[in-house]
Amino acid sequence: MPKNRYPSTKPKVNIFKTHFAALDIRQNHGVHKQAVEAILKQENLIGHSLDELETSEAIAMLVHADISVHPDQFDDALVKDTIQTIVQIKHIQRKNGEAGCNRYVISHAEDIFSVLFVFCLFRWCGWGKSDLPVDIIPLFESMEGMKNAGTIMQALFDMPEYRAHIVQRRNRQTLMLGFSDGTKDGGYLQANWSIYKTKETLSAVCDRYGIKAIFFDGRGGPPARGGGKTHRFYASHGKNIANHAIELTIQGQTITSMYGSKAHFMHHCEQLLTAGLSARLLEKKNTISDDARRLIETLAHLSFEKYAALKNHKLFVAYLENKSTLNYYGKTNIGSRPYKRGDKEKLDFNDLRAIPFVGSWSQLKQNVPGYYGIGTAIQTLVEEDKTDQLKQLFNEVPFFKALMLNSMMALSKCYFELTGYIAGDPVYSDFWNMLAEEYRLSKEMVLLISGYRVLMEEEPVSRKSIEIREGIVLPLLVVQQYALQNIEKRSVHQPLYEKIVARSLYGNINASRNSA
Repeated sequence: MPKNRYPSTKPKVNIFKTHFAALDIRQNHGVHKQAVEAILKQENLIGHSLDELETSEAIAMLVHADISVHPDQFDDALVKDTIQTIVQIKHIQRKNGEAGCNRYVISHAEDIFSVLFVFCLFRWCGWGKSDLPVDIIPLFESMEGMKNAGTIMQALFDMPEYRAHIVQRRNRQTLMLGFSDGTKDGGYLQANWSIYKTKETLSAVCDRYGIKAIFFDGRGGPPARGGGKTHRFYASHGKNIANHAIELTIQGQTITSMYGSKAHFMHHCEQLLTAGLSARLLEKKNTISDDARRLIETLAHLSFEKYAALKNHKLFVAYLENKSTLNYYGKTNIGSRPYKRGDKEKLDFNDLRAIPFVGSWSQLKQNVPGYYGIGTAIQTLVEEDKTDQLKQLFNEVPFFKALMLNSMMALSKCYFELTGYIAGDPVYSDFWNMLAEEYRLSKEMVLLISGYRVLMEEEPVSRKSIEIREGIVLPLLVVQQYALQNIEKRSVHQPLYEKIVARSLYGNINASRNSA
């Protein structure tokens, strides 16, 4: 044998502008606040909290304070890790080039400090004022965050220091809006209408400052997490939404189904490109008239009221904990993050993460986040003799039709018979019946305004695909429900039943394509 068959240490292939492991960093706004306050307290610039200062004082301190920090200066593990992560980005860029890691996403952005905390942390961690080759990306995911988004970005662009940073980043501002948490917070129709309007607002704000708004959408598998027919969603955008680029994350089983082969990859990329072209070529068709906007606004409000009453119901969280697979997501590696935020013993609605939240409803075959409230909203306007206007809205406004078709997909995957035994439960019977009633009403109302005889009538292939997959997973879900019932009864075989629930999660999610 040759002594040294591969003596060269030089790469056999030179790759230009292709990065196999580009890394995005994402952290919660609350963690940044904790880190910033720890730093400012150590520097004796504040007493206990930034909240002690007036907003203008706090902003001035963050923008102008000349501080240098190192992870080893702090004992708190979370603060140390936050600083270390920001420091590490510089090392990654030095080794792999800027494109190796140049985006920092801030989840739960709801005020100007969401961005300023990260902006100042970079400076304090050794990046300096003049050169910051990282896009700072706020993620506005709650109803409150989306409502404030335009004002927040305008205030940032008015700030010379941040404006200089944007100039350095080629006058581009990447922005994220919360499909998953937005739906969890406001319900399907309200969340998606809020996202649409927020995109219009942010596009206008960026245009006024000569900045290109780039929307980076996190789209999970099911409609409740921004999934469904992605190309239809983008094709329905009006001219007031920036269309400089399409950036999106693909999550869950949809990665395989959309990009698992070369043919799938090409097909779905072509669909996205076509969607972008369609949005521009069909600007007039996609323009939503004032009358149509008022109608959607009314529907969104009515839908939100119905959904808000549900999520504030005293049994809402308890139902998910005791009747669904919610608690078992933490025992699997299905979700990309823990199944809840924080370490509180008592589960709080706001701590629920989107994957287990939406996934648990899917495992129950109830899919509440994908339609709940729509039936009540439509029925209310039907009773006001607005059926013709609703039918016109469905047929003439592509954005509204896209939302309704996605809701039809969620409704098509419901099967309340699976949990019909809960109708006789002494604690949860009324709650289950309330869910079932809204499901039946929503199905009836979307069929009414669409004129369809069956859900997804225009999409026979997708409808058949769902029918086949649902038939495959139903036996597995029956076993899962049997196991959950025995766990609730404190069976002596509880560990085995818990294992059955966990294993059934894997099987169902893999077979159902976009259930989480």
